[in-house]
Amino acid sequence: MDVLLNLLDPKWWLSMLGAFATIGVIAMIFAETGLLVGFFLPGDSLLVCAGIFCTASAAQAFGIPPLNLTALLIGTPLAAICGAQLGHYLGAKVGRKLFERPDSRFFKQEHVRKAEYYFNKFGPAKAVIIARFMPIVRTFMNPVAGVLEMDARKFFVWNVAGGILWVESMVLLGYFLGSKVENIDRFVLPGAIVIIILSVLPIVREVLKERRAARMAAPRGRHARQRIQ
Repeated sequence: MDVLLNLLDPKWWLSMLGAFATIGVIAMIFAETGLLVGFFLPGDSLLVCAGIFCTASAAQAFGIPPLNLTALLIGTPLAAICGAQLGHYLGAKVGRKLFERPDSRFFKQEHVRKAEYYFNKFGPAKAVIIARFMPIVRTFMNPVAGVLEMDARKFFVWNVAGGILWVESMVLLGYFLGSKVENIDRFVLPGAIVIIILSVLPIVREVLKERRAARMAAPRGRHARQRIQ
């Protein structure tokens, strides 16, 4: 449980990174969007937390040097865009073989199916943008877009739009909260959990909808077989 809380707590990540927190956040955003093993990183809450700790008061209360807001506003969208481009390239280059592996701690076939579901539901352009705000899906959406042969130029345009919108909104939200809310460092972990819950709600809703549809389809299938017999 302690390990799980640490992984969800962006303050823990920033304390581990120490003086290299700004560079570390940029690297983690690249890993989450470009490497299939980066899906467990707390992208949304990490960006908000990084914005909070760009303010001197919040950083001092936590005992770390303030993060560089300018570097974050430039570096994190570049990392998000480049990471997604890498994912799309790997998907287009390797194809379905990229996902031909058994389930493990760091990989689930369900993650791929979910990304493909949203790709088909919203269409390529909307899916690339919406996925930015959905944990796990944003990691697998990029290679899935490549596997499904989304045009590289079209992917680049929407990747840039989605990357900038996601990163800048999260960082600036954190910076605003850090500037306006006293003792904001006390609320980082609860806030991170709330952000994660809100982010995964669309995924949970779709999973429940699919299960409900499957349960309703099962009796119809049995009745059809009985009539045939």
